[in-house]
Amino acid sequence: MFAWIAENIGTILVSAALILIVACIVRKLVKDKKKGKSSCGCNCAHCAMAGSCHKSAK
Repeated sequence: MFAWIAENIGTILVSAALILIVACIVRKLVKDKKKGKSSCGCNCAHCAMAGSCHKSAK
């Protein structure tokens, strides 16, 4: 078991780093979503979802 870990330590460390980065990104997206923030730039003139993305204020 230890020999396998020693042979693959580089792959294990890179994989752990990538998993950590992805987890941080997902955490930030969830926190932003809860705060009401979005990735929308609000330039709806060129957006295919312009009619359904933002609710019009009446």
